[in-house]
Amino acid sequence: MTNDTKAAGSPPANAPPRIEILLVGMNGDLRGKQVPLEGEKKIWDGSVRLPSSTQSLDIWGDDNDDITGLSLSVGDPDGVCIPDRRSLATMPWAPEGSRQVLATMHEFDGTASFMDPRAILARMVKRFEDRGLTPVVATELEFYLVEDDFRVTGKPRPPAALMYRDEPNGFQLYDMRATDALDDYLQTVLAWARDMELPADATTAEFGPGQFEINLLHRPDALAAADDCIYLKRIAEQAARRFGLKSTCMAKPYAEHAGSGLHVHCSVIDKDGKNILDAKGGDPAKLRSVCAGMLQTMRDAQLVFAPFANSYRRFQPGSFAPVDLTWGFGHRGTAIRIPDKDGPAARVEHRVAGADVNPYLLLTAILGGILLGLDEELDPGPVTEPGKDAPDAKRLTHDFLTAVEEFSASPFIKDAFGAEYQKLYGDTKRKEAIVYLRTVSDFDYKTYLPRI
Repeated sequence: MTNDTKAAGSPPANAPPRIEILLVGMNGDLRGKQVPLEGEKKIWDGSVRLPSSTQSLDIWGDDNDDITGLSLSVGDPDGVCIPDRRSLATMPWAPEGSRQVLATMHEFDGTASFMDPRAILARMVKRFEDRGLTPVVATELEFYLVEDDFRVTGKPRPPAALMYRDEPNGFQLYDMRATDALDDYLQTVLAWARDMELPADATTAEFGPGQFEINLLHRPDALAAADDCIYLKRIAEQAARRFGLKSTCMAKPYAEHAGSGLHVHCSVIDKDGKNILDAKGGDPAKLRSVCAGMLQTMRDAQLVFAPFANSYRRFQPGSFAPVDLTWGFGHRGTAIRIPDKDGPAARVEHRVAGADVNPYLLLTAILGGILLGLDEELDPGPVTEPGKDAPDAKRLTHDFLTAVEEFSASPFIKDAFGAEYQKLYGDTKRKEAIVYLRTVSDFDYKTYLPRI
């Protein structure tokens, strides 16, 4: 990477600083406004408005008023963007002094919008608070770096710095040559994370060429943990632009290489500071019941964990993306893994979601499953042992539309997300699934056209 490449995407030397107020959309996208610093008072006064339908937009940016009735049918009314000061952070890629803050959409009567993913997660966290409990959450984000010429070629290719003649797949899993080759980029990501006070920890090269994982440390605040994750995605993207690359959290950018996941580690602390999932110092049945709660709700919530048509390409037999609804101790092939069962570090690891997930909706679904396991005495079934199959285990679906219908009919989803959001999300994703099914692909033409 040359110095000229490093300068790509940098702001003009005389650009003024700004503050950006950001809303999280249905698909984990960030939308909002740039405000000059001298005008930032309007942000803190709650004077920034955007159409409420901003958070109903689908992956193409359409409001789907014909199926949701949330846009022009009702006059496309404004909502009020209320900033969360806890999320105020620098913008290291922008002119010095620039800042960003995440906001929650509110109605004019002061209630949070039913469409706002941050509000949905906040409501779930409140359920824990009402029981005197605190979820402690950490995320592990995988993503790919690709050359920026995908805009011309229509296909991704790994960064040139990783490729060498005798090995067409480039440097891969845990190979320090991969992190060395892109060290300038990775160190920029970590420096910017530090500047924004994100708890970024270990960085590793993953299975695919140009695939990396960055871990975020545990937070005793699930909303802050989701904020960290959404900010890390933004940092990865902005740093890639600086180096003439593109970062992508697409679940399966290459057919022949591993997909990208977003693993979640979670424990639960009571009002006395005790980890209630500690099987040795607490109640071993709680850990099992929590696993059962997450497993029993996993099919209902798969549309959250795998929100796009491409997401379902991860769920292949023999891959590290779990297909069976299983649990185990230290077993990376299970949907729910127990890395530690004894002591303060006892926790569960949810391994199903793709990197393309909306982290707020993801944590809402996971915590909802955990809460079910805490409120009831559930049995997760036999533990999956290393080297052994689980022939009787239920399975996740490989089909996008099936996931849509199960999400839309689920009483658990209705309770966790609210009936209005269940309908909005389900209807919007059903449209996307139908567009996907109606699209005739190159595979169809190459395979069937000459033979049938």
